[in-house]
Amino acid sequence: MTPVRVLAFGLVLAALAGCQKNDLLEPPVPLGNFVLGHNIVVTDKMQKVPISRPATGAEWEAAVEKAMADRFGRYQGTKIYDFGISIDAFALAPPGIPVVASPKSVLVISANVWDDAAKLKLNAEAERIYVFESLSPQTALGSGLTQSRQRQIDQLAYNAAKKVEVWLLQHPEWLDLPVDGAVAQMVAPVVAPVVAPVVAPVVAPVAVAAPPVPVVVPVVVPPKKPGPNLP
Repeated sequence: MTPVRVLAFGLVLAALAGCQKNDLLEPPVPLGNFVLGHNIVVTDKMQKVPISRPATGAEWEAAVEKAMADRFGRYQGTKIYDFGISIDAFALAPPGIPVVASPKSVLVISANVWDDAAKLKLNAEAERIYVFESLSPQTALGSGLTQSRQRQIDQLAYNAAKKVEVWLLQHPEWLDLPVDGAVAQMVAPVVAPVVAPVVAPVVAPVAVAAPPVPVVVPVVVPPKKPGPNLP
């Protein structure tokens, strides 16, 4: 690889490193009067993609429960919300050929949330969420080459909890939050504008005057006087 390509590749990795940020170090996003109740993760229907590195149900349950607790356990409200997360499928990228054949890690979950006091499930159907590994200097070459199996699991669990948070924010009515701004646009139905029918203006008929009748003035020719008899 030429020095120019090495430098360019280094700049790309530096830019990717700058994009990585742990938002758990920042203040939590407003979730109203939220406080975390039950935090249950199940793996009884979990499937593994054939090319994936192995991972047990217990490993996934522990990782996702921890990620959910790390994110949602920061709130100190009084309205309890319960979560039920099902791990549906996963693929942990194995080692491959950098750039040419470097599989990506992915996790598929189904999420449900309950209002604990009302014993009411807030979502009618389970929310299917697809979770991908974050782009970073390590995953750019393939996380199977640069990350341990446990690191892959932990990163996907972190991203899954973040996506659950985004899903909650799309439903402010669950959290007793005002529906405004971008959230309002996401949850409000799109209604076509009502357009009043166009009525053609009524035009009064224009009376067309009849052409003038020409006045014929009779021309009277006087009788010819007898003149002298010419020879």
